[in-house]
Amino acid sequence: MSEQAWLGVHYLHLLAMAFFVGGQLVVVAAVLPVERRFSDRARLRAIARRFGIGSLLALVVLAATGTAMAIHQHYWGDGTLQLKLAVVGLVVALTTLHLIWPRVHQLSAVILIASLVIVWLGLDIAH
Repeated sequence: MSEQAWLGVHYLHLLAMAFFVGGQLVVVAAVLPVERRFSDRARLRAIARRFGIGSLLALVVLAATGTAMAIHQHYWGDGTLQLKLAVVGLVVALTTLHLIWPRVHQLSAVILIASLVIVWLGLDIAH
């Protein structure tokens, strides 16, 4: 694959990461505080469902592009990548639990913190 194509793969990876992590930040910092003031929770559930669908698509893109980049750059043996993958597994497990128990708000906080750790580790790998 050409360097331009790999740049595109990297771009898609960063775009999906921005949606996943940035979306969490927007939901936590802007949407939830406003929507929780109203008694109609259907709108908040609709927002969460729509974000959940987008997040699932972003995770698929992240997995595909991340795998491709790790293979291309021979990073599978890198300890930082292994730690990042472990935290990704934790986020997937916590997200699954959050789907089962959506009212356990502490899960959202832990998912956000773990997602930020993933971004930090990704930056460490890239540099």
